[in-house]
Amino acid sequence: MKTGTVTIVGRPNVGKSTLLNALLKEKIAIVSDKPQTTRTRILGVVHRPDAQILLLDTPGLHKPQHKLNSRMVRATLDSLGEADVIYVMVEATSPPGPGDRAVFEQIREATAGDDGPKVFLLINKVDLVNKTKVLPVIEAYSKMLHWEEVVPLSAVTGINVDRLLDLTVKFLPEGTAPYGDDFLTDQPMRTLAAELIREKILAQTREEVPYSVAVTIDKFTEEKKLIRIAASILLEKESQKAIVVGKGGQRLKEVGTAARLDMERLFGAKVFLELWVKVEAGWRENEQALTELGY
Repeated sequence: MKTGTVTIVGRPNVGKSTLLNALLKEKIAIVSDKPQTTRTRILGVVHRPDAQILLLDTPGLHKPQHKLNSRMVRATLDSLGEADVIYVMVEATSPPGPGDRAVFEQIREATAGDDGPKVFLLINKVDLVNKTKVLPVIEAYSKMLHWEEVVPLSAVTGINVDRLLDLTVKFLPEGTAPYGDDFLTDQPMRTLAAELIREKILAQTREEVPYSVAVTIDKFTEEKKLIRIAASILLEKESQKAIVVGKGGQRLKEVGTAARLDMERLFGAKVFLELWVKVEAGWRENEQALTELGY
């Protein structure tokens, strides 16, 4: 059997988490249209008759502005050292820019040497661009690094997603599968619950709130077919609290309902969810708070 680790990297918001979910055919990573949605490394395992593929979704590579962002970038760079194959994701909707070049330089450093990981270039979002316009973009990116494979795809519609797995298996080493057939992710249920709540807040808010919000699970108890969860939404400013709560508490209620429904589908049980909103100024610069939050 083939088995190995694949690290997914790229700029923020290029579709890394959407691809992870598509490859797993299960949602374990939250997605939104906000950059820097993914804050930690996420493991997902693809099980095939001929292979077990360990996929690592990572935070987007960017210039850090806070200690939180520095930890995010470090988590991504550390994940490169675990890889047998690296997926470098870019968008078909635009030619290479400074952000892409910075990513490629980091990949070049990580893959130096004859025994380094194999590197795939993934041109995502081809469903959004006319085919005649995709080809020049592919050509421009193809010249920027040595790629083992170049795969145009759409993580949203599934174009070439299965083909990507077929190509990947060819470059994985022979070995014993490290996980059982029913293992999907290393994310605990508490973490998945917190991330689903954060995803719903990202979907409902704009401006500075998405970058300033974190979620902690204060209580998580399982009682037969019922899971009771109490969670705190952490913000940096009082003005953000009013945005998240909404008029008469309506937005917070909508966030809770949407998160609860997703949890029930994922956990296969009824969920009773309580949400509280707290303000802690400067938590993104607080090393202790970042550690407690799991970043």
